[in-house]
Amino acid sequence: MNEGAPGNDLEVLLDTETLDRRIAELGREISADYRGRPLRLVGILKGSWVFMASLARRLELEVTVDFLGVASYERSTEPTGAVRITKDLDHSIEGLDVLVVEDILDTGRTFEYILGVLSAHRPRSLKTVTLLDKPSRRVRPVKADYVGFTVPDVFVVGYGLDYAQRFRHLPDVRIFRPA
Repeated sequence: MNEGAPGNDLEVLLDTETLDRRIAELGREISADYRGRPLRLVGILKGSWVFMASLARRLELEVTVDFLGVASYERSTEPTGAVRITKDLDHSIEGLDVLVVEDILDTGRTFEYILGVLSAHRPRSLKTVTLLDKPSRRVRPVKADYVGFTVPDVFVVGYGLDYAQRFRHLPDVRIFRPA
């Protein structure tokens, strides 16, 4: 990797090998739970796309994908508390087994909102997987069905996660401390 590339000076929290190993484990667990049933992955944009692509390749199932865009951070390291949909689903999920793919479960406000929106579409089942879980910041009583890693209360970027649209390109998860 280019030494002078943006983000290379940030502390690595989870390296690529650790991420790959855990995502493979999640893939095996989810495949076993849904064996013989098609699964619709619903990725939450924009942060989940890298994780979702990695996870989808590890699933031994018939998988279709869709995306739901939501915004809650704007240009800050703190969630605004207001959640808005920026992109709706392209296809119906009624009667389907749905797995929501999220990059990080933080306060739980966005997570709770997403689950409410998707439940109204009457899927057969609705479960969630998050790459990162930050329970120390939880203000809503929600839990993911599948968790990649529990992380400390630090702002993280990389592997699809961003700060003001920057650092998504990093191949691992790093700690970002704004100046």
